[in-house]
Amino acid sequence: MSTTDTITETQKIRGDALAKDVRQAVAARAAVLTATGFKPKMAVILASDDPASLSYSQSKQRTAAQLGIELDIHDLGSDTTQERLEETCRALSRDVTVHGILLELPLAPHLHGDRALDLIAPAKDIDGMTAYSMGLITTGREDEALTSATAQACIMLAETRGSVAGKQVAVIGRGRTVGRPLASMLVNRHATVTVCHSRTRDLAAVLADCELVFVAIGRAHQIGRAQVRAGQILIDAGINYLNGKLVGDLDAAAVEGLAAALTPVPGGVGPLTSALIFQNLIRAAERQQTDPTTR
Repeated sequence: MSTTDTITETQKIRGDALAKDVRQAVAARAAVLTATGFKPKMAVILASDDPASLSYSQSKQRTAAQLGIELDIHDLGSDTTQERLEETCRALSRDVTVHGILLELPLAPHLHGDRALDLIAPAKDIDGMTAYSMGLITTGREDEALTSATAQACIMLAETRGSVAGKQVAVIGRGRTVGRPLASMLVNRHATVTVCHSRTRDLAAVLADCELVFVAIGRAHQIGRAQVRAGQILIDAGINYLNGKLVGDLDAAAVEGLAAALTPVPGGVGPLTSALIFQNLIRAAERQQTDPTTR
């Protein structure tokens, strides 16, 4: 197919059904832990004036209650200091009643996220963001790590269309949150991976031979018809607000009838990511129950 060919219909790969299955399994495992007197608990740290972050955290709190999980929000405010942020990460890492810690990004501009993230105990790093967690993934020891929930969601949704093993795939974006862990996790699943970014020359040519394209650049509607060829499967990890609407990094309307399938925003990667955060928490709590030295 050439880039000008079209297909009959672009299928939508939704995350809702998978998310429901994950939540049901999480609730069952949380009930088992609670019955043994080990109630799973998550701590969410906020340090910005981003209303979306607060909204997401409050939504997680409501979901946690439904799943039998305790969730505390530590809202430090946008004017907090680096020292207070770092001490909060240390204190929650030492707290034996807390089994998972999530630092909501973005932080206020004056704060250094990398320094704070690396103070979170790896055993409680439920979004796989510490250097330790990412190191395990890149060295092929993914089964020992708590991995990025967004990267997990991207792969799970892609694999509803078949295994990624042996496929040529592209990851657009090399950020710590999604792109870097996703690329390593795809390599671990035997995909042939090309990582693209702002300095990639002739993006359309680079993507042309890829069956799967994962988009994680954090800018609304940056990938459209000019970069996509007919028949590709597109997984959009973007979460952006444009003119008051939630949109992805992919211009879905522009590639309609060209891409074979894509994940919509909202309704694609997002719901599954939220569910997988709780799955990571349960994994962390179960490990800490078995090995008290990790608490």
